[in-house]
Amino acid sequence: MRLFHTLLAASAAAALVVAGSVAPEASLSAAGAALAQGGPYKNPIALQLYSFRESFKTNGVPATLAKVKGMGFTHVELAGTYGLTREQFKTELQKAGLTPISMHTDIKALADPAASAKLLDDAKFFGLKYVGNAWFPHEGTFDEADAKAAIAAFNAAGKNVAAAGMQFFYHPHGFEFAPGTANRTLFDMVLAQTDPKAVKFELDIFWAHHGSADPVALLKAHPDRFVLTHMKDMKPGTKKDFTGHAPDDTSVALGTGEVNVKGVVEAARNTSVQWHIIEEESHEPEKNVPAGLAYLKSLAAGPR
Repeated sequence: MRLFHTLLAASAAAALVVAGSVAPEASLSAAGAALAQGGPYKNPIALQLYSFRESFKTNGVPATLAKVKGMGFTHVELAGTYGLTREQFKTELQKAGLTPISMHTDIKALADPAASAKLLDDAKFFGLKYVGNAWFPHEGTFDEADAKAAIAAFNAAGKNVAAAGMQFFYHPHGFEFAPGTANRTLFDMVLAQTDPKAVKFELDIFWAHHGSADPVALLKAHPDRFVLTHMKDMKPGTKKDFTGHAPDDTSVALGTGEVNVKGVVEAARNTSVQWHIIEEESHEPEKNVPAGLAYLKSLAAGPR
């Protein structure tokens, strides 16, 4: 997800959410029920609403939320309130039958006890369980000094969020996987020096792969540090680097790119991951999101 998007969200519930169909207008409730009764997913599936950012602009909030619900989702990760007050947006979510599960916000404010009060009040208003940050601000190339600053900010934010009864997480954006010292990445440094209870992570499998990391290996190496994922696939041949930026059209439907999505789903079952959150950054979410859901559904027939 891009740096400039502020995400508001709310409580995680326990029901399994997703199934799939290629046709976005088709109801997926029956398939979703089948997965809930016996599918291989340990983790329920939600949608990052940023995926439909253009629809929110052109079709409005009610119609877009209805579209998401029609695809078979019951839980979402919010990307702002699209011009509505928090009260208005919460009402529209309730009308659509959608429950938000997580929130990204400004890390500097979140790390400050006074400045975080309003942010955490918003989180409580939505019944939030997870509050995080998706981009640690830095100038130029993210380096060891930036990593040290991030460690301090994440530990402070973790304490503030925990004191409010919620869980803090950080969403690596690829640049954190740049080489550090002693054959370790800067992400290794951040992970090692942050409180393992107060600071968790949301693994965006696209951005980890973009930063030349292996998302499956990360889950296996750190089974107790990730609580959420962003499920997103990458167009084959996409250039990898440590910028944390890539063209929108390099985001493709799950199962059609070069990221090991199936491996992530299987590895996550034995970790602290609670939710898989589908995110589509291309400008074809009406096609790619349902196709991605269909792929995840197909994994139900695979090995357990």
